[in-house]
Order: sequence, then C-alpha cells, then structure tokens
Amino acid sequence: MVRVHAVGLRVRAGRRMAVDGIDLDLENGVHGVLGPNGAGKTTLMRALATVLRPASGELTMLGTALGSRESLRQVRERIGYLPQKFGYYKRFTVREFVEYMAWLKQMPGVDIPGAVERAVERVGLGDRADDKLSTLSGGMVRRVGIAQAIVNEPAVLLLDEPTAGLDPAERMRFRALLRESAEDTCVVVSTHLVEDVAAGCDQVLLMDKGRVLFQGGTDELAAAGESSEVGDNPLERGYSALLDRAAR
Repeated sequence: MVRVHAVGLRVRAGRRMAVDGIDLDLENGVHGVLGPNGAGKTTLMRALATVLRPASGELTMLGTALGSRESLRQVRERIGYLPQKFGYYKRFTVREFVEYMAWLKQMPGVDIPGAVERAVERVGLGDRADDKLSTLSGGMVRRVGIAQAIVNEPAVLLLDEPTAGLDPAERMRFRALLRESAEDTCVVVSTHLVEDVAAGCDQVLLMDKGRVLFQGGTDELAAAGESSEVGDNPLERGYSALLDRAAR
C-alpha cells in the first residue's frame, strides 16, 4: 500500500525552491533520505509533515490529498514527526511531555496513559519517565522526541536527523526501533550520514539541490560506485559517485 505519493512536488524554503519537482511512492518499510547539507531533505520532510505547503505538484498522504483543513487534520492524527530541531518545555517531565504531545495529536484520552508508557519504554527511558526534561542529556532529549513521534503508533513516521546527539548505544537502540516499526509503518529518515542508511534503511532516496539523483535499494546504491571513488565502504563510494556525476 502506498503511504506517500508525490508527483512533480515543488516546495519553497524562503525564496529558494528547495524541493524542485520530485516524484515519490513510498510504502511500508524504512526509507532513507540521504544527501549533503542543503540538498532539500528537511524541506521535503516538513512538506510530508504538513508543516510546509507545496508550491506546486501533487502530494497525497495516506490516500488523502492535502489541501483542506479537514484533510490536514486527518493526516496529522496518523503521522509522527521529529523535526531536526524540536521545541519542548524543560519543566515538563518525560511522561508529561509525551502525554501533552499525545493530546495534541487528539488521541482518545483513555488510550493516552498506556500509549505513553509504551513509547517511553521503547526509547529506553522508562526509568526516567518522571524526570524533568531539564535534567536530561542531549541524547536523552532526542529520545524523548522520538517517543512523542511514535506515541500515536503512526502509519507514517517522519524522522529528520534523528541520530544527532545519540551515543553509539542509543543509535543501536534507535535502529532496532526502526526495524520493529518497518512492517506496519512507512518510516522516512532524513540524514546526511551514510552509516545510518546502511544500518537501518531498506530503500534510499538520494537528493541534491532539490532533486532526486537516485532511488532504490542499498545494494543498488553500493553498486553505483567504484573502488576509486571517495569513501570507506561501498555505500559511501556509491554516494560519492552519484554526487560527482550530478555535479559534472
């Protein structure tokens, strides 16, 4: 089942056309959006999260064409989103913050306590649920952000640079969470780290200057490079090769 469908999607970031005419058909699984800084990854993620309105083109989320307030409300209740930088209330405890976000997603009140407990446990913060956010490390706060994104068990999960600030153990836990989610959820992970794609993604979308340079499996990305390309492994060499060819 196609969860995200886009045709000729164009999205502005200020005066710049940061996403410039891309096509997408994303199903359940983990999709990595890879590219250098300034490639348009965050703008694409914000458009999929319904934060930015497309300048032109077609965008359908979960079978719903975005446009009216009602369509936006319906989609927002069924997606989870972790921005690259997310705001939070330092005086809230972990539990209070995730509960608050569940309420904003208009989850039924009777379902919220159990959903919050599950989300907090899944990111490994069960023992810190009653600690204030101001007392947490940067990596733990990032995990709270992941918890609020998954609390409603979304059909589409959008994670923008989710591993920023995570230590190696936290990254391993995060990748396990992605594997758990992939069967029932369309997970879209934006990153500039090839290692994140290698460890957790089924499909890769490589962007540069607002356009898609490559879309396919990790094996196909690895096959795009040669031993002479820059990179410590086949995926990095494939990544470098595609960017180099596009720049010529």
